[in-house]
Amino acid sequence: MLLVHSSLRSIGWICGGATVLVQALIDAVGPAGTIVVPAQTPDNRDPSRWSHCVVPQEWWDTVRAHLPAFEPDLTPSAGMGVLAERIRTWPGSVRSGHPLTSFAAVGPAAEALMARHDLESLLGDGSPLVALERADARVLLLGVGFEKCTAFHLAESRLPNPSVVQLTAVVRTENGREWVGYETTALNDHDFGDLGAAYEAAYDKDGSVRRGVVGAATSHLFSIREAVRFAKSWLTHRRPVCPNPRPGTGDESEKR
Repeated sequence: MLLVHSSLRSIGWICGGATVLVQALIDAVGPAGTIVVPAQTPDNRDPSRWSHCVVPQEWWDTVRAHLPAFEPDLTPSAGMGVLAERIRTWPGSVRSGHPLTSFAAVGPAAEALMARHDLESLLGDGSPLVALERADARVLLLGVGFEKCTAFHLAESRLPNPSVVQLTAVVRTENGREWVGYETTALNDHDFGDLGAAYEAAYDKDGSVRRGVVGAATSHLFSIREAVRFAKSWLTHRRPVCPNPRPGTGDESEKR
């Protein structure tokens, strides 16, 4: 089982593009293997919280009135890269149900891995990251750095007294299109680059973190279980403890 974060631009030109890369990954993991990618939809929150695409404040009410509801089979991912969107649309692909931080998977374990994604758990213990951790999946950083490692957020969510944030999303319910509110752990990846460097240095000696070059892209392959364990210890000693976490703090960083 493989959780892939990728940049085709870093790899360079591929004859056949993202489709050929997906086929290569499927060949690499074999018929029993499953490939997972982030398929996030950062638009699906109140426009006042948009960071990737800022629109004038006078548009906010119009956006709130017309933003389409999240539908796993139809809503495209955004900002996750070409490979992630190609996996999302691959025949037989399965997507988790979170309106903001969904994942998509292809392979025999796709249904099981995507089965649970609680609204209140962006990338925490109610998300597919836990199923990947239990399965001891591998993370493949294909031409991107450790700052894009979504698995580190699972460790972040397990820190004591995490900051929380109030979010809203548009979903489709039995009543039709509706905005729903939820409270969740705030995400912050500002130190993930340093965390990744420390993790690589600690696990490089025994070969647990494998490095290689795919096309022109420096890439890393490692255990999600080991990475989360290390990240929790590292973050515990470097993140300030928030005794009275207040909603509205932190950012909800996207990972590709």
